Amino acid sequence: MDSNGARPAATVMNGAIIDAIGADIVAGELLPGDRLTLEGLQEEFSVSRTVVRDCMRILESMNLVYSKRRVGIVVQDPSLWSVFDSRIIRWRLDGPGRDSQFRTLTELRVAVEPMAAAGAARYAGAQERKALVELAGRMRILGEQGSLDDFLAADIAFHKLLLRSSGNEMFASLDEVVAAVLTGRTRQGRMPDHPREVALQGHERVAQAVAEGNDGVAMEEMAILMEEVRAAMV
Repeated sequence: MDSNGARPAATVMNGAIIDAIGADIVAGELLPGDRLTLEGLQEEFSVSRTVVRDCMRILESMNLVYSKRRVGIVVQDPSLWSVFDSRIIRWRLDGPGRDSQFRTLTELRVAVEPMAAAGAARYAGAQERKALVELAGRMRILGEQGSLDDFLAADIAFHKLLLRSSGNEMFASLDEVVAAVLTGRTRQGRMPDHPREVALQGHERVAQAVAEGNDGVAMEEMAILMEEVRAAMV
């Protein structure tokens, strides 16, 4: 960012190109085996070869495309995509496959977050335990006020902290995945104007169990909360 807090124009342009091509691949507008060329992309987006090449490197890092000499840039099969990349998740949630993506992400949360809550009850530090209780309390205040944007920020912070406090680096690495699905639910109107009481209570009970170091209760309460989330997605 520059001194005024604005992103450089080149960064914005690169992001727009990556978003456009990535979203087309995820939505099926570009199919596995389809070929792109640097020259064609230069012309389409009116940018330099260097810009296009940089953007393709990013898409290659997500396994959405690969480059082959004398062939060009080839779209990869979905089975090879880096499906935990937060950008791919965002594109899928914004595209025609959003229902399937919500389902699979919710199933992932159901499988992981109860164990993460139990881990946090065992391994979280005193500050993390206190912060979880405070975040759950903030979620209640914001939820009852109907301040959905601020509620979303607190909800994301709660689940990120829980995953990072779990003592399991693999769980911790999913924090941006959970943030993406929570954001997608809110942005697409899948959250009520005022969060349900059962959800508010669920976060409070998980936080309290973690604060008290009760791993069994933390796991059980998070499992109940995740089942409520899963049922709401059906």
